[in-house]
Amino acid sequence: MKIEQIYTGCLAQGAYYITSNGEAAIVDPLREVQPYLDRLEKDGVQLKYIFETHFHADFVSGHLDLRKKTGATIVYGPNAVAGFDCVSAKDNEIFSLGDIQIKVLHTPGHTMESSTFLLIDEKGKDHCIFSGDTLFLGDVGRPDLAQKAANMTKEELAGLLYESLMHKIMPLADDVIVYPAHGAGSACGKNMMKETVDTLGNQKRINYALNQPGKDAFIKAVTDGLLPPPGYFGMNVAMNKQGYESFDTVLNNGMKSLTPDEFEGIAENAEALILDTRSNADFYKGYIPQSVNIGLAGDFAPWVGALIVNVKQPILLVTDPGKEAEAVTRLSRVGFDHVLGHLKGGFDTWLKAGKEADTVNRVSAQAFAENVDIEKDQIIDVRKESEFAAEHIKNAINKPLAYINEWIRDINPEEHFFLHCAGGYRSMTAASILQARGYRNFTEVAGGFGEISKTGIPKTDFACTAGNKKV
Repeated sequence: MKIEQIYTGCLAQGAYYITSNGEAAIVDPLREVQPYLDRLEKDGVQLKYIFETHFHADFVSGHLDLRKKTGATIVYGPNAVAGFDCVSAKDNEIFSLGDIQIKVLHTPGHTMESSTFLLIDEKGKDHCIFSGDTLFLGDVGRPDLAQKAANMTKEELAGLLYESLMHKIMPLADDVIVYPAHGAGSACGKNMMKETVDTLGNQKRINYALNQPGKDAFIKAVTDGLLPPPGYFGMNVAMNKQGYESFDTVLNNGMKSLTPDEFEGIAENAEALILDTRSNADFYKGYIPQSVNIGLAGDFAPWVGALIVNVKQPILLVTDPGKEAEAVTRLSRVGFDHVLGHLKGGFDTWLKAGKEADTVNRVSAQAFAENVDIEKDQIIDVRKESEFAAEHIKNAINKPLAYINEWIRDINPEEHFFLHCAGGYRSMTAASILQARGYRNFTEVAGGFGEISKTGIPKTDFACTAGNKKV
């Protein structure tokens, strides 16, 4: 028996590859399936099952392409209703895989079909659980994503989750290994650990949700402080339930090379969004007007989903040469399949063609410190609320990037402000969106709070009344 965790940092997502005596199973596969096919061929094993812990909201699974290319059976837990052939297993149903067994534990609460897969080894011993979004390390799945589909409140779903955990998971032995679907950084939970594997016994000791005194306390604890889910989540659920375009087709479309003239024509006629995936250090020096900068070297796909929202949005890519396939692949993982092509040769070809370019007004942290008047100047910090609360520039205003589509309407275009994040990634994304919407009245700070902290700028962890200042 072999179990391998295949962890994708950008999505904070864990897929699992299991083999036993010539047969294999994959739990919660990613969209692009060729790496799995290569592994199966190398190991000389046959893929028998594709286990899905639930209909995922934060990424598009590779279950359909994987089944098409291997003939493997897709298995969900009870209550799963899909637009394709699959097995909706019974609670406690057992599937044989080589010399081991996979037992389905129906654990509703995150979603109604959510299930945990218990692996029973060759000796008949409970070895590990693939807990999906039911149990994370340090947290449990959020109960507010399936409210509409289940026709239940988040409190009712949290109650179901409590029963699932107490009656299906907690009775298992302490030495059972926990393999969750996500880790720290995922929007599917609020308190996940950076580790990606643990024992159930340790989780019983340290996981706040598993240590509540009762059901009511559990419901309050897991529903408190939930941030709004990213807008693309519902569309990803629909794709996972009903089906989607083959990844091979999506990649082929996105890999279409476009000359500057072709690129410009499509941008004007197809209402396509120009997505520039270069680093913020390159983007600010020059970019195609109206582009949005979301750097590939970061949490690229989740930020695309959070900010662009509509997965059917046509997209034109500007990347560093050689990064086109990676960009298309990572977009497809969150359901953005409508990439119309990319600028051949990258931004340099645009400049060489004599096309118009734009820039962002960026200054160093030192120049910012020397010129800002923190008692009078407006400073917008686009980091997360928790980052801002820990420490921020005195009198700064917290406007998280994730909510820019809401707070941008409150910007006074006549009043100058400074803009920063933690290191420059998010503030440049915000700057690109602001300029695409016609706002030019700001200066972005290179290096963000990390570099600002090295200057003499006064800092505080006290929100004060400046957080309510009109911008």
